[in-house]
Amino acid sequence: MPDVSRRKFLGLTAAAPLAAMALAKGAAAETAKVWPTVTEESARRRLQQLNLPNLPLVTHEGKRVLFYDDLVKDKAVSFNFFFANCDEVCPLVMANLARVQKLLGNQVGRKFFMYSLTLKPEEDTVEVLRHHRAMYGAGPGWTFLTGKPDDMEKLRRAIGFSYPDPAIDKDKTQHIGNVRYGNEPLMYWSACPGMAHPNFIAESLAWMIHPDQSRVQAS
Repeated sequence: MPDVSRRKFLGLTAAAPLAAMALAKGAAAETAKVWPTVTEESARRRLQQLNLPNLPLVTHEGKRVLFYDDLVKDKAVSFNFFFANCDEVCPLVMANLARVQKLLGNQVGRKFFMYSLTLKPEEDTVEVLRHHRAMYGAGPGWTFLTGKPDDMEKLRRAIGFSYPDPAIDKDKTQHIGNVRYGNEPLMYWSACPGMAHPNFIAESLAWMIHPDQSRVQAS
């Protein structure tokens, strides 16, 4: 058995914690490469890249806008998809949203912004959108939007208006009649059925304006 003096033994035991610390630092450095530190800003940026793409759109007024930069960033918003010649779920959801807009009052256009996006950009021109919007008495802050077919499809999928079943998803008459809403800077996002009671939808949307006190009086 090799002779280990007391001095050598103490030297070895003293070096052990330093070696362990060096190994731990190395492991931490490697972990940081794989799992970078997540900050609020980086999480917000990642959410935007995955679910709120900055695609070019056109409003019912013919104005060209960017989806994220102009419509969503720093705002509380809601989205729904529709098409003008729909005779099933669309008219019911749009009429419901017209009631929701009245319940929210002048908050729409100032503290909250509603966006209705067409599923059929080939048919729903700016003129068609403008006429359709007037049918529902939409006021300031409720914008109807179209764009290039590929961009509208990318946006629909990114926001989360798609079915897992490709066959159903392809059929526009079976599109999801939900309303997705959120507060972009706070990264709060949720959804509700577009045909739910207007007061329920309005209160859900109001919560995104004032997360600490969301109360909409029934009318």
